[in-house]
Amino acid sequence: MPVGRLYVLVFMTGFCILGVELTAARLMAPFFGTSTLVWANIIGLTLLFLSLGYWLGGRLADRHPRPLGLGLVVLFSALAVAVLPFATRPLLGAATDAFAELSAGVLIGSFLAVMLALAIPITALGTVAPWAMRLAVHSVEQAGSVAGRLYALSTVGSLLGTFASVLLLVPWIGTRRTLLVFALLLALAALPLLPRRALAAPAAIALLLLVPESGVKAAPGDTVVWEGESPYQFVQVVREQDGDTVLRLNEGWATHSIKVGPSGLVGGYWDRPLCLPVAIDRPERGRLAVLGNAAGTTAVQYARFWPSWRVDGVEIDGLVSEAGYRFFGMGEANLTVHTADARPWLEASDDAFDAIAIDAYRQPYIPFHLVTAEFFETVRERLAPGGAVMINVGAPPGQDQALERIAGTMASVFPEVELARVNDFNTVVTAYRDAGSAGPAAARMAAQSGPLADDCRALAADRRVVAATDDPLTDDLAPVEWLTDQALLSYIGEGAPGAES
Repeated sequence: MPVGRLYVLVFMTGFCILGVELTAARLMAPFFGTSTLVWANIIGLTLLFLSLGYWLGGRLADRHPRPLGLGLVVLFSALAVAVLPFATRPLLGAATDAFAELSAGVLIGSFLAVMLALAIPITALGTVAPWAMRLAVHSVEQAGSVAGRLYALSTVGSLLGTFASVLLLVPWIGTRRTLLVFALLLALAALPLLPRRALAAPAAIALLLLVPESGVKAAPGDTVVWEGESPYQFVQVVREQDGDTVLRLNEGWATHSIKVGPSGLVGGYWDRPLCLPVAIDRPERGRLAVLGNAAGTTAVQYARFWPSWRVDGVEIDGLVSEAGYRFFGMGEANLTVHTADARPWLEASDDAFDAIAIDAYRQPYIPFHLVTAEFFETVRERLAPGGAVMINVGAPPGQDQALERIAGTMASVFPEVELARVNDFNTVVTAYRDAGSAGPAAARMAAQSGPLADDCRALAADRRVVAATDDPLTDDLAPVEWLTDQALLSYIGEGAPGAES
């Protein structure tokens, strides 16, 4: 057969292998999240299945050195990819309750079952390279150059497939249709090696593209208001049984924003940053930077309680900001939204802020570059005299390793740092730019009256002074993910109850 057809097939296979892997990760993100543990399983098992495919492909190539056999395997892999989003979704849905309850046995078992769903398509795709090499090499003298061209084409295809899936296809047409597009491309690439009746396969896959999407993930007991996928994550707006409208990302274990009601208070750690104007004694006028604006809960609250304050909200995901304006009333806030990564934005800013609130989680992690000594030095430089920064740190009950390292790192940069537990899973850490600020701030918060009295008094009463650590987190060494994974595994191993936001 013409060697050009093999080159096209190898290129398209490389394009689809990485694309399917990354898109499958997005398929699972709404149910299992995007922690390093999840990614380790995805990458590790993909490599395992590819290795199995390489071995199997070599054996099949020697026994059946014909284009028809290779074409059938590629077509089989295309059908397996097309079935993937439909076959795995019921299993993923059943695993949602197990994840919410942090039940280790069911969680790990269901997750491994989903990983095994990749075994058939990835293993089949792994057979292509050695099989194509067997068909393309006609003499020993050509073996090296042919192998080099095939490997180069496969690698270039993988590179393009990576960017096409993450940056183009998933945000444009969603996870399910992206997998179907990869399946269609594989089926079309296999056709030159197959009889004409094989045209039925790509035609059937193309018809599946026309099936309307019925929703990515249900919210048992709640009402899904809106769903969307961005290059960063799965975004879902849900109306809970108690009437609250909340923002959930990926697996939905945590609530990232709540629609502000008539009282202006939403409960939990969101209400604590409202005490910053009291702590720094600037109730009349000030400027707040919110790093991790999400759907704008804090900004809307400031519009209610501190309307003279200007808020700069930094949110990396524009789709989340869109949800904030559509469903969370962000338009009523005195807010300027900056679609950017928080640290580069803060470093590039020439403005001075009276207060900074940091809540930039990508569940379950806080980005490591937002908790290092170098970052907190930038934060202190951007604070006006007398200013303060407040950061929300989430951690399972009894697993405070990451919290203590973050607070200790802040204390290595700021003269006064305090932490106060909000609930079992959230602690706020407050750092003051200038020495001597913490005592008067606590006195003002303890004397606060009105609707903010409970939150401000709780901050004053529960505060604990933090000493600087001898081992601060740095840009060079900040094992935040490792500390978080260790805490989660310990918490799950203890048979922990369900977690709230």
